[in-house]
Amino acid sequence: MEQWYLYKKKADFYKISEKFHIDPVIARLIRNRNVIGDKQIKKYLYGNLNDIAHPFEMKGIKEAAQILKNKIQEKKTIRIISDYDVDGVMSNYILWKGIHDLGGRIDFTIPNRMTDGYGINENLISRAIEDKIDTIITCDNGIAAKEAVSFGKENGLTMIVTDHHDVPFEIKEDGTRKEILPPADVVIDPKQQACTYAYPLLCGAGVAFQLIRGLYIEMGANEETLEELLCFLAIATVCDVVDLTGENRILVKEGILRIHDTKNIGLQALLSVHGMEEKEIRSYDFGFIIGPCINASGRLDTAEKVMNLFLEENREKALSVAEHLKDLNEQRKRMTEDGVLKADMQAQTYEQAGHKVFVIYLEGCHESIAGIIAGRIRERFHHPVFVLTDSEEGLKGSGRSIEEYSMFEEMTKVKDIFTKFGGHPMAAGCSLPKERLEEFRKRINENCTLSKDDFVDKVHIDVDMPVDYITIDLIDQLAVLEPFGKENKKPLFAHRKLKVERVRVFGKSKNVIKLALKSSQGTRIDGMIFEEEDRFREKMGNRKYITCTYYPVINEYQGYKSLQIHIQNYFFTEEA
Repeated sequence: MEQWYLYKKKADFYKISEKFHIDPVIARLIRNRNVIGDKQIKKYLYGNLNDIAHPFEMKGIKEAAQILKNKIQEKKTIRIISDYDVDGVMSNYILWKGIHDLGGRIDFTIPNRMTDGYGINENLISRAIEDKIDTIITCDNGIAAKEAVSFGKENGLTMIVTDHHDVPFEIKEDGTRKEILPPADVVIDPKQQACTYAYPLLCGAGVAFQLIRGLYIEMGANEETLEELLCFLAIATVCDVVDLTGENRILVKEGILRIHDTKNIGLQALLSVHGMEEKEIRSYDFGFIIGPCINASGRLDTAEKVMNLFLEENREKALSVAEHLKDLNEQRKRMTEDGVLKADMQAQTYEQAGHKVFVIYLEGCHESIAGIIAGRIRERFHHPVFVLTDSEEGLKGSGRSIEEYSMFEEMTKVKDIFTKFGGHPMAAGCSLPKERLEEFRKRINENCTLSKDDFVDKVHIDVDMPVDYITIDLIDQLAVLEPFGKENKKPLFAHRKLKVERVRVFGKSKNVIKLALKSSQGTRIDGMIFEEEDRFREKMGNRKYITCTYYPVINEYQGYKSLQIHIQNYFFTEEA
């Protein structure tokens, strides 16, 4: 079920339009993204690396940079331990590259999803001790690893934690929260209470990048050489689905600008196997093409394969590995579709039974795709979803949430069930004994205070704009809003009652619908819907008028440009 809402935020759009030389529609879209005042509008439109805060403004970076400077100069062995997702791998590479180029004795470990699980643990630290490692740096993990960090300190290791996840806490008797920080030599996480960094929404790679900036400043190295790392940071930022606002948006924009100039043979190979060497890259390409290939390695093989790809100096070997990653991702897609079908059936049952939070158990499902499946079910039903499957130590899985439900906070209320858990308000991971599955399902639902209104999918429309207003110039101007992502979504427009003059269906799976449309003013334009034909025909019936939300694009074919709309949401009516 959907409810459509039209933004009605006020501003002098014509004044903004004249001042910044943009269409009034663009001015309205910027206001809808809560960008207010000349200073913020200018930063939104023209922000660059000069607008990124000094790294020493983040708590711990100055101290960590001083420690690392000494370790590098003393030729001490340093090991990076990261997460196995895109953000983790990119954080790892950023730290490795930065420290390596300063002459550090640096290596890395990425936990195996199946045997090690998420984040740093005592086994990984034991291996570091055996390898005579002096210093461990975590990235994109570690903030919840109090016991593992303690074990490292007890064994004489220098421990530096860099993370961006929410800090674990306990509720005191007076109802206040007390942070539970790991006892590292330095903890760098912009979400810890004592950190006053102005933009705490960086991904793990963003925190790692700021640490390397701080290290370069501390050692008097040329900070400009780090710009080659921005494309890796941009990929991580998009794929970790953090807010594309403020510093994140600038970092992604700057990374996109530099990606075709990358000298990294592994990244070149990933672009090549997807035919993207000459293509104009956008955030979509990071999130839906490059990122999934990197993630597939950590899901079905080992993320160290991707890390080694970025360290590869032989182009032929790099292309071979990149092709393998592409094939792994295709395999992952097939496994995901099978899992989604099974999960969908359970979700329907739980919805009918009145469950507010869906706790889905998929026997035999590969644990690495549980989060993807949870995300798909969340999108279809607009409920918080956990997908659990079997692991060596019981059940393991991932959750994906809706805006109205803080998943990490709700899991904290039943933390005695879990052997391990962590995450964000919108996404989380957990492990628990299999015999406690029903207890988890029961208690997480009993605690849930969501109402029926919270399960309604809310569609927010930027502008009620007839297609007659669309021009090539307006579409070109929409590019100033990019990169698109969380909290900076692609604009959504709406048109009431377009006449459908013709329907054509394309694609092997018959899931590309092309509509010839006509407005009441006589404007003709094609509309594209990406949906199975049977479902579309059922909605349409014999009706001829469609009301829809859309995003305008320029369609180029054989040198000819035409306007087109990509339809996102729609319903049919009998008459105009």
